[in-house]
Amino acid sequence: MSLPLPDKVNVLLVGSGGREHALAWRISQSKHFGTLWVDRYANAGLLEFGKPCPEEFSLKRRYYLDRWMAKEKIDFIVIGPEGPLAEGLVDQFATPTRPVFGPTKAAARLEWDKAYAKSIMRQTSVPTAEGRVCTTLSAALAYVTERNEPCVVKATGLCAGKGVTVCGDTKEAIAAINRCMASREFGDAGASVVIEERLEGQEVSVFALVDGRTITLLDTVQDHKQVGEGDTGPNTGGMGAYCPTPLLDQAALASIAHDIFVPTIDGLRRQGVDYRGVLFAGIMLTHAGPKVLEFNCRFGDPETQVLMARFNGDLLKTLWQTATGSLDEAEFSFEPRCACCVVVCAPGYPGPVPKGSTVSGLAPLRDCDGSAARPYFFQAGTRATKDSRPVTSGGRVVGATALGEGLADAALAATEAAKRIVFDGAFFRRDIGHRVLHSQSTGR
Repeated sequence: MSLPLPDKVNVLLVGSGGREHALAWRISQSKHFGTLWVDRYANAGLLEFGKPCPEEFSLKRRYYLDRWMAKEKIDFIVIGPEGPLAEGLVDQFATPTRPVFGPTKAAARLEWDKAYAKSIMRQTSVPTAEGRVCTTLSAALAYVTERNEPCVVKATGLCAGKGVTVCGDTKEAIAAINRCMASREFGDAGASVVIEERLEGQEVSVFALVDGRTITLLDTVQDHKQVGEGDTGPNTGGMGAYCPTPLLDQAALASIAHDIFVPTIDGLRRQGVDYRGVLFAGIMLTHAGPKVLEFNCRFGDPETQVLMARFNGDLLKTLWQTATGSLDEAEFSFEPRCACCVVVCAPGYPGPVPKGSTVSGLAPLRDCDGSAARPYFFQAGTRATKDSRPVTSGGRVVGATALGEGLADAALAATEAAKRIVFDGAFFRRDIGHRVLHSQSTGR
């Protein structure tokens, strides 16, 4: 029997970015919502919905955090980012009466160990790019030199979305390998690399809620990773996204569920791993069919912003049902309008960025409805000063998000919304959705 949902639920939300701001906004709309506690390092937007937790959410502070959660009667923990999942915080803080939304450390290995994810896909015949795991610099350099063709170099560990380099030739591949393994640009995450064939096609993000036995796919999203317009420049954590994408119809989604999600979850189960939470597959739509680029074990950012902008239902109840094994009872849908998010960034991103610039043009989420007149502003790299002014504190600062009858309308409204956000050196891409919009305009 699954754990009954209390009339009022006190929630601890872990994470401090735009994804968490979007989740907090929807969680706060639940009829079961009690009190929300947010990360002590929460951005300025999160403080609109929750109180900052005085304790650091860390295994090193487990005793103190357990004592604090007992005092504040925390009923439910929702983990947003990948770091705490990789550390095993779900394993340590979940109790029979206090569920945690997010996979265990063993299940989250699909994200924090790309070599392991590759092995699972091979064992379960999940379609993916051909590649090799290299644990030494000499082996990696020899492999790309021998292949002498375009490839993708991935640090095997967690790199906040920045450890992947799409290489056009051997020279670029050698440079990427040296950044990972020689210079250790990504620390221990780059101690080994996965080198894959470079797949061609359109990339889409497919998310599924998984409660250990039930898999429910969400509406599809297309993210834009590269920093420059026209998909140029280095990869980032995400410069914008839209939802839904017309690149996948219901038949294609059913095929992805059957050929990718089901065998992956079954493969984990055969290893004794019970997966609960959200599973995200980055998928390339190749001429040979959909192939997995990577798995993530949490909601994406900025994909969450567009998903939550269109979500209809009780998110708190849905997350609880996922964590407690009753996802088959969940009732939710997505509104028919399209949502687009344009991320406004600090100068220098995805490299080091200045901090402390005052951010203007924002509006509280409670006052927004997603229209062109009142778009959603999901805060990410901000912090509140003592006088409650939002200032920049990271590379991706605000996700300007709007709804439209179609992608063109939503993209225009989101771009106009991004222009309202002002701080020193602010920049953003003005072409989110361009790949689909171009094909629609040319009829290709």
